[in-house]
Amino acid sequence: MTTAQYPVVGMSCASCSAHVDKALRSVPGVHEVNVNLPMAFARVTFDESQCSPRDLQVAVGRMGFELVVEQAPAPGSSQTEASDGSSQPAAAPSLPSYAERYRQLRLRAYGALMFAIPLMVLSIVPNLFPGQGVLLMVLAAYSLYEFGREFYINAWRLFRHGTSNMDTLVALSTAVAFLYSCFNLFFPHFFAARGIEPHLYFDSAGVITAFILLGRMLEARARHRTTNTLRRLMGLQPKLVVQVLPDGTEQPKAIDEVQVGDRLVARPGERIAVDGRVVEGRSNVDESMLSGEPVPVGKQAGDAVLAGTINKNGNLHYRAEKVGQDTVLAQIVHMVQEAQGSKVPVQALVDRIAAVFVPVIVGIALLSCVAWMLFDPTDGQTHGMLALVSVLVVACPCALGLATPTAIMVGVGRGADLGILIKDATSLEVARKVDVVVFDKTGTITVGHPEVIDSMLVDRPGLPIIIHSLEHLSEHPLAEAVCDYFKKESLLPVTDFQALPGRGLEGTVEGVRYTIGNMDLMDKKGFRFTEEQQMQADHWTAQACTLVVLADETDVLAIMALSDEVKSTSAQAIAELRQLGVRTCILTGDSEATAASVARQVHADQYAARLLPADKARFVKRLQATGLCVAMVGDGINDSAALAQADLSVAMGKGSDVAIETAMMTILSSDLLRLPQAIRLSQRTVLTIRENLFWAFFYNLVSVPIAAGVLYPFCGFTLSPMVAGAAMALSSVSVVANSLRSGKMRL
Repeated sequence: MTTAQYPVVGMSCASCSAHVDKALRSVPGVHEVNVNLPMAFARVTFDESQCSPRDLQVAVGRMGFELVVEQAPAPGSSQTEASDGSSQPAAAPSLPSYAERYRQLRLRAYGALMFAIPLMVLSIVPNLFPGQGVLLMVLAAYSLYEFGREFYINAWRLFRHGTSNMDTLVALSTAVAFLYSCFNLFFPHFFAARGIEPHLYFDSAGVITAFILLGRMLEARARHRTTNTLRRLMGLQPKLVVQVLPDGTEQPKAIDEVQVGDRLVARPGERIAVDGRVVEGRSNVDESMLSGEPVPVGKQAGDAVLAGTINKNGNLHYRAEKVGQDTVLAQIVHMVQEAQGSKVPVQALVDRIAAVFVPVIVGIALLSCVAWMLFDPTDGQTHGMLALVSVLVVACPCALGLATPTAIMVGVGRGADLGILIKDATSLEVARKVDVVVFDKTGTITVGHPEVIDSMLVDRPGLPIIIHSLEHLSEHPLAEAVCDYFKKESLLPVTDFQALPGRGLEGTVEGVRYTIGNMDLMDKKGFRFTEEQQMQADHWTAQACTLVVLADETDVLAIMALSDEVKSTSAQAIAELRQLGVRTCILTGDSEATAASVARQVHADQYAARLLPADKARFVKRLQATGLCVAMVGDGINDSAALAQADLSVAMGKGSDVAIETAMMTILSSDLLRLPQAIRLSQRTVLTIRENLFWAFFYNLVSVPIAAGVLYPFCGFTLSPMVAGAAMALSSVSVVANSLRSGKMRL
């Protein structure tokens, strides 16, 4: 399977996206389709052995649209992902094209408005001079040809392929108004002889064109604003970078030419060009654009730096480790694009409605016209024609099509601004339903950098060397802390080394078998503490310390007390979750006393201690079995089983590629306060989607019958085509504006 993103040319409303979706799904080998109307692209997952991009293009072309499959990827664009995990560039919509689209629409809209004003004035004041009707016809004809021509071209193209969209409604309504007016202008006696006044509706044709173009212009400008986050992220990477050559000289180099291993330099105020590691220099780096953390991070030799971050006050020489699409910044751009283009489940209903919307509206318009002629012999012809045009104009599938994706785009973009990466729209919807959040302790509630604060060793020579030699072979964070404590000691060879996941390790040093690990491992192995050792262990445990114990084949030889500081924001984050009605639970492999102490410090609702990775997954499953929606917050690697089991998986960290790929949400900073913000963002986004859909459906349910004339028998009110055009334009703009408004609210 391969997933790729392709621009789609010609989409203007929800009916368009529904037709494109249907065309792509009809191709054998296509597994999944997601058509994004605001961003004008389609993301397709397909089997390359059964179909090709060219097959997809042909299928979409049969529907009257164009799928662009031979376009170079935009900066930071999505990639195709093959089944073997490799990735290749895929076509993606170019953000500058949206600005160009807006510029063209603005010219057409203002031009149509310049002609609409004299059309309205001359229609309001009839019989000012001879030939006034002919002038009206000429003005309307030029407006339709010069500014509204695209409606007719698109409508005809779709008609030839047996489909329709919003352009079909606009073309039909303006053409009917114009041709009916031409007939009345040149053959006024035909209707006059039958007692019907021959009205001219040239103004309706011109004004409808102007209003709809104005609406689309405002729409395009608003859509352009929804991609602000994406444009900002794409602009973080500099175009040029300074490379340090082996002889020490410096030369500028294009970012696209940077290779892994190149030595680069970042001067004060410059952005880091690619992901790498500092080899020389010391400085503070502002990583807020990626992590949301406002405080610059100190960097020195050996520290990692990320593309897009800003070097503040010193020269940094760093060696490139990840370039191009492999950088964390590129992954973030890719993830934001994917999430902004994804759909929530309710969108499926909207797509089904949009697929049949235009034919139904055309039917209602014709039916209303016929009904007027049958039930009102006197003025039925006039009212029927007005009803026909008004219904065609006022019906607006655009608002339906924009309701969900614009809210998602704004929500995902706001999350990225806060350092919260959201994998897809479903994740954004699930977050608001969370009943309980389960936290891994180390690195999530705590800082994740434990230190040995004290130790108790029996009087035997060489124990520090043995401890250092054993722990040196482990990758566990506690082992790193122990090694740092004994870093001055030398290393001895270790044989028969064995890691015991979640408990500790074993190894043989100089012919003696040693075991080092937690208290559970010591209990399981049957080791007994002396009275003095037990008292000291109890004392450290009461202080919420984690204990690492060393034993040989018979006796406990050493106890080390490690402390991991609780993050300053953990308690506040849990308090905010409680205000949202969310319960909290801490899971840890530490002792009962340590877990209880940390839970007390942050006021968590419950905790569970002495858990192995598989136990954490089973704990999450038990919560789910009681009907709760569970979010798991961990590092994305050690807690992978629990993260996979949870309804919502949230990875904490500095944007590791593993965390970004596996978690449904990734909080790039270490600040737990981002979690309640993510839940509030989910609530705000889903509420916005519901508001948008309500107003879009409500607008059509109310406006179409009024345009057809149902109120006329009761109060004599009918909806003129010009008012219908203005209402139709405003409905789409209001939906997009509501989405943008929600993105500015405080979380």
